[in-house]
Amino acid sequence: MISVAIVTVSDRSSRGEREDLSGPEIRSWASAQGFEVCDEIIVPDDLLEIQHCLIRLADKGANLILTTGGTGFAPRDNTPEATRAVIEKEAPGFAEAMRARSLAITPHAMLSRAVSGIRGKSLIINLPGSPKAVRENLGFIEKAIPHAVDLLKSQVTDCGTV
Repeated sequence: MISVAIVTVSDRSSRGEREDLSGPEIRSWASAQGFEVCDEIIVPDDLLEIQHCLIRLADKGANLILTTGGTGFAPRDNTPEATRAVIEKEAPGFAEAMRARSLAITPHAMLSRAVSGIRGKSLIINLPGSPKAVRENLGFIEKAIPHAVDLLKSQVTDCGTV
């Protein structure tokens, strides 16, 4: 079983001024994959708060931490910087695949600063902030996630047979 933590990064949603639609989209996707959502958190676009949240979730043992929001060009978009500050290893293929596939849909995909990486045994992936983009991007990477998590859990002994 893969445990998923969902982190919505939004000043307005954290203050209750706007409904979070992307977090529930991730939850729906995770359920459809047969994954267990272990945490669902909304934090403001504050660099240190995002960092602390990611560290706490990884230390609790979430296999997959999916963030939504805060990956663009706005002055308060801090999710990539917070993620880079807490990961121990980069896993750039996820963000690269999402950007490449998204470019076929919208030229705005090149504005994504999303990153992905590993902290301990947790895979952290930054997703865009819109529900539509969340759906699309998860669809682009979902087939690689179980194998990545198995590798982090040391449950794969021969990658050539998978």
